[in-house]
Amino acid sequence: MKFFGKSEEPEDTKTDAVLEELQEKIRNARMPSPAEQIAVRELGLLQKMGPATAEYTIGVTYIEYLVSLPWNRKTDDNLDLERAAGTLDEDHYGLQKIKERILEYLAVKNLKMNRRPRILVVDDEEIVRRNLTHALTKENYTVVTAPDGVEAMKRIEASGFDVILTDLKMEHIDGMEILKRTKTRHPDTAVVMITGYATVDSAVESMKHGAFHYIAKPFSLDDVKSVVKQALDRKSFKRETKGPVLCFSGPPGTGKTSLGRSVARALGRKFVRISLGGVKDEAEIRGHRRTYAGAMPGRIIEEIRRAGSSNPLIILDELDKIGNDSKGDPAAALLEALDPEQNANFIDHYLDVPFDLSNVMFIITANIAENISDVLRDRMEVIRFSGYTEEEKVNIASRFLVPRQIRETGLTDNPPGFTEDAIYRIIQEYTYEAGIRNLNREISAICRKIAKDYVQEHGKAEAVMITPAAIEKFLGPRRYYFEIAEGKNRPGVTTGLVWTEVGGDIIFIEAATMKGRQQIILTGSLGDVMRESAQTALSYIRSNAPAFGIPENFFEGHDVHIHVPAGAIPKDGPSAGTTIALALVSLLTGRPARRDVAVTGELTLSGRILPVGGVREKILAAKRAKVKTVILPLKNKIESDGIPGEIREGIEILFASRIEEIVDKVLP
Repeated sequence: MKFFGKSEEPEDTKTDAVLEELQEKIRNARMPSPAEQIAVRELGLLQKMGPATAEYTIGVTYIEYLVSLPWNRKTDDNLDLERAAGTLDEDHYGLQKIKERILEYLAVKNLKMNRRPRILVVDDEEIVRRNLTHALTKENYTVVTAPDGVEAMKRIEASGFDVILTDLKMEHIDGMEILKRTKTRHPDTAVVMITGYATVDSAVESMKHGAFHYIAKPFSLDDVKSVVKQALDRKSFKRETKGPVLCFSGPPGTGKTSLGRSVARALGRKFVRISLGGVKDEAEIRGHRRTYAGAMPGRIIEEIRRAGSSNPLIILDELDKIGNDSKGDPAAALLEALDPEQNANFIDHYLDVPFDLSNVMFIITANIAENISDVLRDRMEVIRFSGYTEEEKVNIASRFLVPRQIRETGLTDNPPGFTEDAIYRIIQEYTYEAGIRNLNREISAICRKIAKDYVQEHGKAEAVMITPAAIEKFLGPRRYYFEIAEGKNRPGVTTGLVWTEVGGDIIFIEAATMKGRQQIILTGSLGDVMRESAQTALSYIRSNAPAFGIPENFFEGHDVHIHVPAGAIPKDGPSAGTTIALALVSLLTGRPARRDVAVTGELTLSGRILPVGGVREKILAAKRAKVKTVILPLKNKIESDGIPGEIREGIEILFASRIEEIVDKVLP
C-alpha cells in the first residue's frame, strides 16, 4: 500500500475537491435562477472532462467569476436631502443649478422608495369592500374602493394602482373586462380576481388574460394579504429599475468628475470611474466570448465585481472622446447598458447571462455633449457645466485649492497665506481657462517653491504671506494680457465670441482688400461651416452695399482676404457670420471697429441674426477679456436672462435681430 503526502494527493482527489468547492460556492452565491442554472450546467460538464484539458481550466475560471459577482449585494441609499446638500456644498463651491438638479433626483428616488403601495378594491358588496379596506390599510397600503366596474375604470384612468382586487361578476363592466383593459393600458399593474362563482374555465381564462392570482369566495383575509404582498414584491423590483442617466457636459476643470464622486458619497454608494477616452474596442464594454484565449469580461461588469456591490455609482468619463474601428463601436455597445428600458437584462459576452444594471447610477462626463452619438445622447439628460467667474475661482482657491496644496506639499506645520488680491493676480495674469485646473497648478508651483526654501533653510524660515507683489517672484513674468482692453480700434478688425470644448473664448476677425480677380481668400484653419459664413457675409454686403455707404463696385478688380489669427488652431462653428460682416463693413467704410464690443451670431443672406449656443460661456470669456459690451441675437434673450447677476456685472448686453441695428454700436 502506498501512502501519499499532502503534496502528493492523487489528481482525481484534487479535482473532486475543486469541484466540491465550486458546488458549495454556487449554493452560497444567491445567484438569480438563470445564472445558477448555467453555473450548475457548467459544473456538470467539468465533472465529465479531465483536469488536463484547456476547457477544464476555462470552465473553472468562468464559474469562479460567476459566483464572485455581487448579484444580490447592495449598499443602502442615504436619501437624506439635507445631508446630501451639505456634502455637495462641502465638496464644491457654486454650481447651484446643478446641485439643485441632483437633489431633485434624490427627492424623486426618496418618494419612489417610500411611496405607500396603492390598492384598488372593486366589489359590488359593501361589506367586502369594508373588510378588505380595513385589513389592507393596517398593512400600510393606500386603499381606494369602487362599487362597480364603471367607477373602477374612472379611478384607474385618473391614477395608477399597483394592485387591483376585483370581483368577477358585476353589472355593466365585469371583472374580466377590467382585467383586459388594465393589462392593455397598464401592463405592470397586478390584477387579482375574486369571485363567489369560481370555476375552472373562468380561472383559466383569467390567467390567460394576465391575472396575477385567482381567489374564490369566501376567502381568508390572510390569504388576500399574502397574495397582495407577493404581487408587490414582484412589482417593487421593477419600480426601482428606471432612472435618468445624467450627462455632465462642460469645459475641463469645472468639477464634473469630482461632483460625481460627491454624489456617490452623499448616497453612500460605491464609486467607480471608467475612462472611455480613446477606447475603440467594443469588447472593452461587452467583454470577449469565452471561446477566445485570454477572454475577459467588459469593464462595466469587472468594475461592479471589484466594487462588491450591484448598485454602485459609475462615472463613464470622457464619453465624447470614444472611438471606433474594425473592432466595433463601443458607443453602440453602451446603448444596452445605459438604456433604462434594456439594462435590467444586460448581457456581457463573457458572462453570457443577464446581469441587472438597473440599480446602477450612471453619470456621463463630456466636454462637448454634441460629440456624443445622437442615439446615445437621447438616452441621457444633459446638464451643462459652464466656466467659473473670477469671484468663484477666488472662493474655490481659498476654500479648497490652497488648503489641499498646503497638505500635499507638506507645509501643514508652517502654512503660507494667500491674500485675495494675490489669487486674483494669478487668475488674471497666469491662467486663461474656464475651469480651475491651471489655477490649481500655479498654486501648487508656489507651494513647492516655498517647501524647497523651507527645507534648504532647515525649517527656520518663517511663514510666508503671498501678496500680489510676490507672485512674479514665484511664477515669473505674467503670461496673459488683456488684448481687448489694451488694443486700439482699427478698421477691418472686429471682436467675436466663440464656444469651444475648453469653454468660451474671444476671436478677432481681420479683413483686407487688394487688387485681384474678385476672389475671397479665407485663412486661419477655418472649417467648412465658418467658410460658408464668410461667403454669406460677403454676399450680403455686396447685395446691400449702398445701405452701408459702400460703392457697389467695390469687389471689381479686387480680392477680399478674411483671416482669423492663431492659424494653428482649427476653428469652426455657425456663430461668426455677423462678426465677419461687421469686419467687412468696417474695412470698406474706413470706420474703426470698437475692440471692447464683442459680437456673436450667425448671419443670413437677408441680414437676419440667428441664435447661437454657449451664451453663458461666451459672456464669461468676454468678462475675462475685459470686454465692455456684448451683442447677442435677440432670440438668445431668454437664455441670457437666466445668467446670474455677478456674471453680467460690468458688461452691457445688447440684443439685435438684424445686422443694421448694430452697425453704429460696433462702428462709432
